[in-house]
Order: sequence, then C-alpha cells, then structure tokens
Amino acid sequence: MKYVCQICGYIYNSETGDIDLDIAPGTAWEDLPDDFVCPLCGVGKDQFEAE
Repeated sequence: MKYVCQICGYIYNSETGDIDLDIAPGTAWEDLPDDFVCPLCGVGKDQFEAE
C-alpha cells in the first residue's frame, strides 16, 4: 500500500520501504513509529492519505 503526503506529495510505499530512512522493504505504514515525519516537509503521519 502507498501513503501520500498531502502537503508535498512524498509517497511512502510499504513494499519498498525507504532505504534513505533505514526503513526495510515490507514495513507496513502502521508499523512506522507514531512520531514518523515526512522526510521532505516534516509533517506528521496525520497528513498522509492512503492511495
């Protein structure tokens, strides 16, 4: 599943994770820490929507 930042458009894809943030492929959105922030604009998880 993909989640898109509604502020800047960054896409988190759980299949690929995010190697730059040391998030392993297969890491579900729900398994990211509650204090996860968008690496591009810094907003919290509440600003992302499932795609």
